[in-house]
Amino acid sequence: MTLDDLRVFIAVCRAGSLSAVARELSCTQSAVSQHVKRLERELGVSLLERHARGVVPTSAGRILQAAASDGIGGIDVALRRLRDLARGESGAVRVTTGATTVRHFMAATVVGFRQRFPQVTLEFQTASSSRACFDALAAEDLDLAWVTIGRAVRGIEQRPVAELPWVLAVPAGDPLAAAPHAELADLAAARLIRPPQASTSRAQLDAALADLDVGPAGHTSVADWDTALLLTELGVGQAVVPALPGWRAQGPPGLRLIPVPDLPPLSVGWAVRRWDALSPLARAFADMVAADCGQGVGGSVPAQGDGRSGAEDGRGAGSAARA
Repeated sequence: MTLDDLRVFIAVCRAGSLSAVARELSCTQSAVSQHVKRLERELGVSLLERHARGVVPTSAGRILQAAASDGIGGIDVALRRLRDLARGESGAVRVTTGATTVRHFMAATVVGFRQRFPQVTLEFQTASSSRACFDALAAEDLDLAWVTIGRAVRGIEQRPVAELPWVLAVPAGDPLAAAPHAELADLAAARLIRPPQASTSRAQLDAALADLDVGPAGHTSVADWDTALLLTELGVGQAVVPALPGWRAQGPPGLRLIPVPDLPPLSVGWAVRRWDALSPLARAFADMVAADCGQGVGGSVPAQGDGRSGAEDGRGAGSAARA
């Protein structure tokens, strides 16, 4: 049994497909299968069940997946630090998050962090949902994930940083533009532009609307909050979005952001594999973002959940960038 065997097995469990992992690793499906078979021979149990659409872990496989995911995450962090030391590098901070999050939550921190730590590399990898961020955090060599805080995820610690009230974005000429706030009846009558279907923010918004017995006349799903605002400008509908920190001083040009006080706020913040294993540089970046968002994290904010339950469905991470 090797670390590579365990890494491949975890990747297969996450993807639900031997061929998908083979493509990701640029190897043959047979090579991926050999990693799993080696584990099964050594342990004497079947780890995967094969179905028409792919594979799922057996009960024994789930036990190994959970234990290996927890252990390899810590090993990968240690190995990365050792490689940085061996190369004499000052280090790096690697973050996964949504496509527009850096602009809305981290722009000031990126500038301040680079001034404070000019020799440190900042790397950003985009993901399509909080679940995709969790998957990337668990499977790859990443430090931090910026997510919508949701239910607990095994092997991941979440810490809230900001509570974002929901607002209804309308064109400046809309009849609601002069209203002090939007009523539930306004949402029910509107053609809402809402967050992506698979996102945690969409799930929480839909649950809140259902609890409040609001059934919108129609809706459009979008890839991100910025696209929702653009479609509002184009007259497609009215976007219901969180009030992002960058809009505090001035909202998006040409639009009015109307508070929706009856909707519970959206909690956003950091997710990591283990807070006590974070490098000092990653912790510094996390704290600077929290301070810029109006609330420090440090050690005083409790982790959300015990890391024992699952998360919502989602897909993997996408492109990466450096600063």
